[in-house]
Amino acid sequence: MSSSIPSMFQTPGPGDLANSDYPQPTPPLTIIIFGASGDLTRRKLIPALYDLKVDGLLHPETRILGVARSPKTHEEFRGELRSAVQTFSRSPDHIDLFAEFEKGIFYHSMTFDDPNGYTAIRTTLLSDEFRKPTEGNVLFYLATQPSFFVPIIRNLKNFSLSNINEEPEETPHPFTRIIIEKPFGRDLATARDLNREVLQVFSENQVYRIDHYLGKETVQNILVFRLSNPVFSSLWTNTFVKSVHISVFETVGVEGRGGYFEEAGILRDMVQSHLFQLLTLTAMEPPVAFEAGSIRDEKVKVIRSLKPVRTEDIPRSIVRGQYTVGEVDGVPVAGYRNEPKIPPVSDTPTFAKLRVEIQNWRWAGVPFFLTAGKRMSRRETLVHLIFKEFPFALFRLAGSPDTIPNELTIRIQPNEGISLRFGLKHPGGTFVIDPVDMDFSYQQAYRTQSPEAYERLLHDAIVGDSTLFARNDEVENSWSFMAPFLGDLTKLSPLRFYTAGTDGPEEQDRLSNSISH
Repeated sequence: MSSSIPSMFQTPGPGDLANSDYPQPTPPLTIIIFGASGDLTRRKLIPALYDLKVDGLLHPETRILGVARSPKTHEEFRGELRSAVQTFSRSPDHIDLFAEFEKGIFYHSMTFDDPNGYTAIRTTLLSDEFRKPTEGNVLFYLATQPSFFVPIIRNLKNFSLSNINEEPEETPHPFTRIIIEKPFGRDLATARDLNREVLQVFSENQVYRIDHYLGKETVQNILVFRLSNPVFSSLWTNTFVKSVHISVFETVGVEGRGGYFEEAGILRDMVQSHLFQLLTLTAMEPPVAFEAGSIRDEKVKVIRSLKPVRTEDIPRSIVRGQYTVGEVDGVPVAGYRNEPKIPPVSDTPTFAKLRVEIQNWRWAGVPFFLTAGKRMSRRETLVHLIFKEFPFALFRLAGSPDTIPNELTIRIQPNEGISLRFGLKHPGGTFVIDPVDMDFSYQQAYRTQSPEAYERLLHDAIVGDSTLFARNDEVENSWSFMAPFLGDLTKLSPLRFYTAGTDGPEEQDRLSNSISH
């Protein structure tokens, strides 16, 4: 066996959604999952890979090497994953295929700073059982706590498990890629440090910073809906839009992640990641081409166009909240300060509503409201556009008490779909305008279960399509904008309390009604 790893260079994938034959089968490869004993691997990654297998999209020679600290055998690991697939896969009726699937699953126990462990991984990748059938292609997946990212990345370099792509794009060399889970840093400084560490080992086109929200079918359809329908595309401007509301509501609490959430809070956990992704797709300009680079360029432009928030603007720009004891779906739940690992005087927000402005030609003067909250009255993610009303209320002169503002709602989850609200005359002799909704439901229209977000994102990373992943400048610009909100806001934005199972603190209404300065 060779004492060193041959050079592995990135082979570019299709790089865009328009030019690919998606869904296309993946090339053979080895997927190395660091943190393989965690919930993410059990609930999301392995079920997603199995569903790709069932759909005929995962190459039959794919190898999966789970890496974690817990000691266990290959057989024990496979048994755990079989149970996970039966519970969390969207294809449990095809569990008969697992026997074939598990032949490519292996496990390696090690700590993430163990040199012998990385030497063993290198030996495995160079073995005939792995290298020949996978053609040397490797995808690393960091599904660990963020504190392990840098040690793992440094060791991938130190033990020659990664190589910067130095060959011309057309050369048929094996590819090496890495997927890094959020959070990518906890502020601008740490994001820059992490980017510097990653880019010393991998080139940018090898790095896939994942946010599972971008894998959701309805999120991807924001662009399709906007850019393929002239009727709606022409209205997507400050000439017609009064305000835009992007909301991510959850009924769950911290779900045993009290230690993590106490450090992160809702701003780091949801706003900087999920809500900013929805914001950029909603507000971006049409790209010059429907390919990864152009789309990501336009997303970055949106973040760079956000009006900077000064210290004196903070009271008019954010409302922070924290849930107290209440009921969710009729079940009593504890308050945040009563959750395990949470200090009894914690000032960490579990709810935040931000008012932001985009300073460009299309959106100048239109407020965007970004809202995220835990232990809310409902589970709901949506993009909601409220259109301007006519300056002259014609029908009031005819006796109608009021007009109905037009509203467009894109439902990301649950009940994925799109609805349009407009006004119609109520039947009868009186002149009354009623609000009516024209509703489209994905489930009713297609009657098939959409692929899970991780299926799409894993598939895209394997074939080399980075469209739905964040670029380094996008991450850093978003943290830069968020900086004023991440300090001690006790005086500028006092924490407001709301009962679990409600719609958040009452003070959020003043933010919607405030006048921009």
